[in-house]
Amino acid sequence: MTETPPTGAQQPPAVLKFGGSSFRTLAAYQHLAEALSRRVEEEGTRLVVVVSGQPGETEQFRERLSQVNPHPEDETVAGLLTLADTVGAQLLATALHRTGRTATVLAGHQLGLTTDSAFMWARLEHTDPEPLRTAVRDHEVVVVPGGQAADREGRPTWLGKNSSDLSAVAVAAAVGARACEIHSDVDGIYSSDPHLITGARLLGEVSYNTAALMSLYGAKVLHRRAVRLAQRNRIEIVCRYNRPPFPRGSVIGTAGSSVAAVVLNQRSTALRYATEELADRAYTVFHGANIDVVRLTSGPLVAVTGGFVDLPEFQRRNGLTPGEYAGIPVTAVRGSQVATRLAVDEEDALHLTQRLHDHVNRPGADLSPDAPLLEMQGV
Repeated sequence: MTETPPTGAQQPPAVLKFGGSSFRTLAAYQHLAEALSRRVEEEGTRLVVVVSGQPGETEQFRERLSQVNPHPEDETVAGLLTLADTVGAQLLATALHRTGRTATVLAGHQLGLTTDSAFMWARLEHTDPEPLRTAVRDHEVVVVPGGQAADREGRPTWLGKNSSDLSAVAVAAAVGARACEIHSDVDGIYSSDPHLITGARLLGEVSYNTAALMSLYGAKVLHRRAVRLAQRNRIEIVCRYNRPPFPRGSVIGTAGSSVAAVVLNQRSTALRYATEELADRAYTVFHGANIDVVRLTSGPLVAVTGGFVDLPEFQRRNGLTPGEYAGIPVTAVRGSQVATRLAVDEEDALHLTQRLHDHVNRPGADLSPDAPLLEMQGV
C-alpha cells in the first residue's frame, strides 16, 4: 500500500501518535491539547494526531461483552472494542477546542482506510487519501482514533491490539508525511523491557528489519505491520516519550547497526501440538487470520505473540486440534539471528529474560549455533 504524496504548495502535516498510557487521567487530555496548540503556533504546521483510549477501557468493553456472550462473533467484538479509542479521540478534540484550535475527528469509517473482513486483525488493502487531506485543509488538528478502519462493505474493522501505530503510519502515507512520531511511556526501543530487565539500554538507531523482527516476537513498542508499511513508504519512525518536552529516543529507518536484544511479552503463549503436521496447519490458520505467530523449529510448537487472542475459541472455530500450553516464549535477537526458549510461567520468564540479556550483551558473547546458552536459528 504505497501512496503518492500530495501535490501543491501545502506542506504535509506532522503526524503524531499517543498511546493509552498518555491519558491516565482526564486532565491529561487538556495538558496534551495545550502542548499541541503550542506546536501549531510555534511551527506553523497542522497536525494529525492518532490516539488510543484510556488504559483499561478496551478491556472493560471486552469484559462487558463477554458477560453478555462468552463467545461473541469477531464482527461484534471489532465494533465494540474500537469505541474506546473513539471516546479518547473525542475527548482530545474537545480539549483542543477549549484552547481555541479548530479540530475534528475522523473515525475508522471516515478515514478512507479499507481492509479485508478479518474483523479482529484486519489487513489494510487500500487507502483513499482524500478524506484526510480535506480534513487537514479545513482544520488545524485532525484527531484519529487508532486501530480503526472499515471493510469494503463499510463495516467497522479493528487492526488488532496496539495497532494505533499502524494507523499512524497509514495516515502519514496518506498525507505525504516523511516521518511519523510515536509517543509512548518509553522513549524508544530498548534491548529489553526497561521496566522489567536490569541493564536494558536504549537503541538509538534501529533498522526497519530489526524493528519488525523484534515486533514479530512480541516486542510491545511498535506494531510489526506498522514498521513494514513505513519501510514500503520510506517513512521514518521517530519514537518519543509521551510527556513534555517529548524527548526523542529511537529512530527507525534505513540506518541502524546490528543490535542484541531479548524480547519478552508476558501475554505471548507457545502451543505444543501432537505432530509437526498439526503445528504447521495451526501456524497457517493463525497467520491467515493476520495474527502474529511464529512457527518454532525446536518441535511441533507455535508461538502466538502479543496475546489478546482467545486461543481455545479460535482453535475451535477454525477446526484445529487444540495445542497444549507449552510456556511463555522468550526470544534473543542478534542481527538477523533469533533464538527462542520457553519459560514455564511469568516469574520464570523474567529470570530467563534477564539471563539471556546479560549473555547476549556480554562483550565477545558466543552466539554461534553451538553456544551453550542459546540455540540460534537464522531468519
